[in-house]
This record gives sequence, structure tokens and C-alpha cells, in this order.
Amino acid sequence: MALTFDLEEAVSAGALKGAACAIGVFDGVHLGHRMLIDEMVESSRRSGSPSAIVTFDIDPDELFGKGRLKKLQSNEERVSMLASLPVDCVAVIPFTREFASLPPEEFLDEVLGGLGVSGVSVGSDFAFGSKAAGDVGLLSRWGDANGVDVSVAGLLEVEGVPAKSTNIRRFLGEGKVCEARKLLGRNYAFEGVVLKGRGEGAQMGFATANLVVPEDRLILADGVYGGYGTVDGVRCKAAISAGVPPTFASRSKDNLEVHLLGFAGDLYGRRLEVEFAEWLRPLIEFESVDELADTVQANIAWIEENL
Repeated sequence: MALTFDLEEAVSAGALKGAACAIGVFDGVHLGHRMLIDEMVESSRRSGSPSAIVTFDIDPDELFGKGRLKKLQSNEERVSMLASLPVDCVAVIPFTREFASLPPEEFLDEVLGGLGVSGVSVGSDFAFGSKAAGDVGLLSRWGDANGVDVSVAGLLEVEGVPAKSTNIRRFLGEGKVCEARKLLGRNYAFEGVVLKGRGEGAQMGFATANLVVPEDRLILADGVYGGYGTVDGVRCKAAISAGVPPTFASRSKDNLEVHLLGFAGDLYGRRLEVEFAEWLRPLIEFESVDELADTVQANIAWIEENL
């Protein structure tokens, strides 16, 4: 696990001095991000320099796109996943309005210049400074003038689709979790604390763990999915309902309900990671509870056999 610092700590500790670093938000830490970071790490090993990731404590759109932003991960999950990669340190820059207002040239001189890094790796669409006016061309010219090696990674494509967070969000918004997995390199997942639910599932023979997905994480299309749930390191197959079930819309606030196959025990108050592996069907309103129960049991049987 890499050491994680805020920017001032990293500079004070000299953790970035002479390092090759990759800079970006890295929401989702998808295959395109991994390619960029892996190339940076390989470069650092060849030169014998430390490797580092420089990221931000929030997604910049949390300031400027509030209410519209849909994130693949919480900020804590993102930074933790970055720290799990084979790098020496992760430096986290507080993204404030004051920081965002820096002209691109000041960002380069005051922020990058103060890090003492030997190399900077970014994606081809990297933008920085006030109104995102700085681009990779300006960064490359600054690097040439200051003895910093600048590497610009092209977009990774998977089966002809660019591995970008925007494409992953689009796939998830259409319920296409298999297509999203190809770009993420893993199942899309959400982690939260289990809340007390309505209780109908237990009465019908399939108790559910209930979670509330925050507004900025409501990215997945409503529907029923097959996947997995992990609690305290135990991973089980799972039937997952995303969205408020129409049958119980008048008395439900939970927007994620998870039935763990073969799990016995109380989940209330525990952290649960939910992975979405397959789309099964849309949410529909049933004419009776018996019809709902029969359909859910059929979904569970499919998951048991096919996942």
C-alpha cells in the first residue's frame, strides 16, 4: 500500500522529489488510468526514480457541476484504490475555488514546480488551471523549459471503445454492466452501510440488505441485476434491485436492495460491497405479491446457476 499524503505533507516529506508522477482525477481507476499509471511506474523503474500519483481530494465537478455530477467512486474509495497500486506514494491536492482559479501558468510554476518531480504523465485530454484553459501542449512546453519529462498517453481502446469515465457512466446509465466491466477491468461496485429495510423480502423467503445510494452516485439504470456481495471478506452471489421498486414506491426510500445467496446472519449496520455482473430485467410493478415472489425466485435460480 502506497503512502498517502496531502500536498503540503508530500512536499515537506520530500516524497515527490525526483519522482515520476501521474496526474489526474482518475474516477473509476479504469483500464485507461491503469495503462497511464503502469507506463509511469515502468518509466520510474528504468530511471531508478520514485513513482507517485498526484490527484485531488474531490472531483473538480463537485464544485462546478454540483447536482449534475455522477461519480463512479466516492473520493475515499478512489484515493484508497490509487494507493493500492504499485506506486511509492499518492499525493492529494485540496481542490478549492482558490486553487481552481489559478491561471494555467501559475498552476505549473506554483504547484508542479514546487513538487520537484522529474517527470509528469497525463492523459491526452488533461486540462488544468482556471477554466481548464491549460492543455498538454502548454504542459509539454513548460516541461521542456524546466527539465521535467512530460509523457502524454493516448486513449486506450477496448473493442473499439475508448476507456474513459464518460463512456463507463454512459454504459452504466443504460444498464450495460458487462460493457462497463470491459473498460473498468472489474465489475462496477458500490459500497455502503446496510440500513433497516421494509421487511417484505424476509416474509417472502429472501431477506434483503438495504442501502441508500447518494445522489452523486445514482449512475446505474434502475433494474434487477445478478452480481456479488462482500461483507467482512466473505463474497456471495447476489440478486440486486437498483432503484425504488414500483410495487413499494409509496413506502420505500431505499434504492438498492441486495439478497445474498446462502448468507445467514444479520447485516444491519455492517459495510457491504455490491458488485454488478449481469443485467436481468427492468423494475416492473407486479399485480400481486405472489407474482413478485415467483419472479424474484426465478431470478435467484438464474443467478445461482449462471454466476
